[in-house]
Parts: sequence; C-alpha cells; structure tokens
Amino acid sequence: MPIARELRETVYRANMALADSGLVMGTFGNVSAVDRAAGLFVIKPSGVPYGALSPDDMVPVSLETGKVLEGTLRPSSDTPTHLALYRAFKCGGIAHTHSEVATAFAQARLPIRCMGTTHADYFCSDIPVTRPLTKGEVGGAYEMETGNVIIERFDELKLDALRTPGVLVANHGPFAWGGDPFKAVEHAEVLEFLARLEWRVRTLAPDVPLPDDYLVDRHFERKHGPKAYYGQR
Repeated sequence: MPIARELRETVYRANMALADSGLVMGTFGNVSAVDRAAGLFVIKPSGVPYGALSPDDMVPVSLETGKVLEGTLRPSSDTPTHLALYRAFKCGGIAHTHSEVATAFAQARLPIRCMGTTHADYFCSDIPVTRPLTKGEVGGAYEMETGNVIIERFDELKLDALRTPGVLVANHGPFAWGGDPFKAVEHAEVLEFLARLEWRVRTLAPDVPLPDDYLVDRHFERKHGPKAYYGQR
C-alpha cells in the first residue's frame, strides 16, 4: 500500500479545489497537508498540469529530513518553504498561489491592511509582507530561506500564525495555511478577496484611518476560539 494513501487523496482533492478556485494559472500554486503523528507531509508534484494529476502523484515528504519518502516524481519546488512553515507553525495544511491582486501587493512590498470587519472575520491583523531575500539567501537554499523570512516576519511582529493565517512574500506571492488543506485553500481565496478590497480602499481613500482594535478583535473572536458564536454548532 502506498505511504499516506488517505492523505494523498485529501491533498489531491485540495489541489483540485485550488485549481477550481481561479487563483492559479498553468502549473502555478500548490497545496500540502501534514500528518504529524506519521512525521510526514504530502504535496503536489512540481510542474505537472492540474488536469494530469492523480492521488498517486502526490508526493510524501519527511518532516524530519525533507526528503521524498516514496515515488519517482519530484515534489513542488516550494516544498522546503512548506517544510519550514510546518516546523514553525501549528497548521495542518498550506496553500501557495500567485493570485493576481495578492501577488501585486507582494511585488509592491505592501501589506494588506485590516480595514474592516470583512478582513477581521478571518485575519486578526494586517496580512504582513516579508522583507526581500538577500543575494546570499537566493543563491543558497532559496526555498527554505523563503520559509525562514516568513517566520522571521511573524516573530518580528509578534503575530500568532493561527490568528493571521497568511502572508505575502516580497516580490513572490501569497502563502496561506489552516487547520487542514481545505481551510488553507479557503484562506488563500479570502486573502485574494481582501487584496482586491484593499486595492480599492487605497484608491478611494488612501488616508482613511484604521478601524479600532476592539472592533477587529470582536469580529475575529466571534468566529474563532472558545467564545465563538457565529454559525451553527
């Protein structure tokens, strides 16, 4: 029996959901999911068109070593970034896209500000942007360093990755995560929607004040955490 058979099926379906979301073009983008008890995660293979994928094509990778555990396909080139994030953050799935407006913000090196309750329903802060990677970082273990600059930015801002489940990598694009790979895809979709809103707000009223923290906190906490009351039990 293939390693992580059920997880491969899950990751395949999550990648198909990402492809259906309209956030990716060509072979851009990838989704992964982790099984911490088994010490591995599964990710989309590199450069394979979405329409040609099957569950058996999903690639299992060791959380300890970062090495492929089974199969002949190479994992996504972003695999070391996913590995770094799984080691640092308590998430169950990660999605990476080059969605149009979020990537524009990443290329402009601008955060997506939390300007209202729509944003606060999912992200309890601005969606941060990392610093650019140095020449040495790009010339070395580039994809692992991409993960490291994300972690560095969250440490600098003292952000909780569970309350801010996404980031913009400068000059690259967005990464999002969640409790499972489908939540990661959902957060990637929301992140792109919030980028479109922020683009319009910056055009309409670039100097508008930020909302008060108490409003942001209330909207986030009514959907998340022990006091959540939004939706059905």
